[in-house]
Amino acid sequence: MTAVGLGIPEFPPRAPDDIGFLRGDETFPRAAHHELANPQLRRNIGKATHAIRAKRLAVTGELPDWEALRAAGSAIKADALNRLPELLEQFEAAVIARGGVVHWAADAIEANAIVTELVQETGSDEVIKVKSMATQEIGLNEHLEQHGIHAYETDLAELIVQLGHDRPSHILVPAIHRNRAEIREIFLREMDGVDPDLDDDPQHLAAASRKFLRHKFMTVPVAISGTNFGIADTGTVGVVESEGNGRMCITLPQTLITVMGIEKIIPKYADLEVFLQLLPRSSTGERMNPYTSMWTGVTPGDGPQNFHVVLLDNGRTAALADAIGRQALKCIRCSACLNVCPVYEHTGGHAYGSTYPGPIGAVLTPQLTGMEGADDPNSTLPFASSLCGACFDACPVEIDIPSLLIELRHQKVEHSGFGAEAAAMRAASVAMSSAKRFTLAQKAAGLGRLMAGKKGAISTLPPPLNGWTSARDIPAPPKQTFRQWWNSPEGRAAIDAARKEAGR
Repeated sequence: MTAVGLGIPEFPPRAPDDIGFLRGDETFPRAAHHELANPQLRRNIGKATHAIRAKRLAVTGELPDWEALRAAGSAIKADALNRLPELLEQFEAAVIARGGVVHWAADAIEANAIVTELVQETGSDEVIKVKSMATQEIGLNEHLEQHGIHAYETDLAELIVQLGHDRPSHILVPAIHRNRAEIREIFLREMDGVDPDLDDDPQHLAAASRKFLRHKFMTVPVAISGTNFGIADTGTVGVVESEGNGRMCITLPQTLITVMGIEKIIPKYADLEVFLQLLPRSSTGERMNPYTSMWTGVTPGDGPQNFHVVLLDNGRTAALADAIGRQALKCIRCSACLNVCPVYEHTGGHAYGSTYPGPIGAVLTPQLTGMEGADDPNSTLPFASSLCGACFDACPVEIDIPSLLIELRHQKVEHSGFGAEAAAMRAASVAMSSAKRFTLAQKAAGLGRLMAGKKGAISTLPPPLNGWTSARDIPAPPKQTFRQWWNSPEGRAAIDAARKEAGR
């Protein structure tokens, strides 16, 4: 018998570098340092997240079965991920049976090329867009612009970000870092045909954007959308939104292109009953979204007559291959974890450098892209958390984000090799293995009080130990070790008093 070499299975590819917006230019500590210097941003984000958080608590508290709904949502998503290949093929067959076309994109490069070609085939040099995290992830707008096609964001917050030549800083409210005075200035500077006397009244700002977009809705023949859910048994896709712009985009143009991350699949139409209760309450603090738009294939004479779905991987299969990391793919992009996160509230979304900010972004982004050594900005994201657990409590599909962050921290340390931190831990191991060495180490640690100075914290250590203080301060060592306190008159008196109180 001839031996057959099957080789070693390759790990699924991560998202490609330098395409889209999944990797920032700076580490999280450096980027956060810049954002913390912007008091207006911190006020804007703090006000918005507190308001959304209060609304969410009110509407989730109304449901006696809220925890059961969370468990159901988690179970449905886990089942979908376990059967992902099967469900995607079922979804493809259902879309084709109803007159749609399905395209498979392994990464951002392929997805951008597919969408660009589809738009070019229509002869249009403009497209209108529904808010879509997936198209932001792959940098679709920028790619289209390079090919002479201008994409108009129709979601108000996305339009503000686009006109301001800015980046989104929140999953649900991309312009959360802007106040209405800043928005007025952006509109006056960037929006064609705006009234020069426009004030910063929210109703007037919304009216100005509506006037600007209405012409595009009526004349642009191509729309691009994302989707909140793709339903395997019917081939249906859907968007939930609050402004009606999504409804305009998916009904008026002749061609509709939907870019869908493969993790958005759910098995059955009936599963929507669970998610249409979980999503609006967790995202906007509403009992239901003002606009829930579902579309299935092509209906002659009604709506778009050319319907395309682009199924996007871009590192999702790599995340799926990690038994722990696949939990992040359950995310339904509600942003509840951002609104309760103390780190996000102080730094905002730009510090994460990714389309996906906040606690879920700190987990999902490294899963999609990988962590390429200590200098990779994404390798610092798992440390952008206090591990307080509020994100887990708020997540409508029960993603244990703190545990995932700890696992990613472990992976980062394991892959970093022997460095300053590993040397410090090795030294600690040697010191703690002997009572004599441990006593000497305690005495030596007292010198740290000199470095801490009056503020009582060590903010900078010399190389190679500066990695410890690049993202955190080290408290000054106490004046006494516990052993010294135990043997002191003060310690003995406190121990005797405690024993008497305990009745010994």
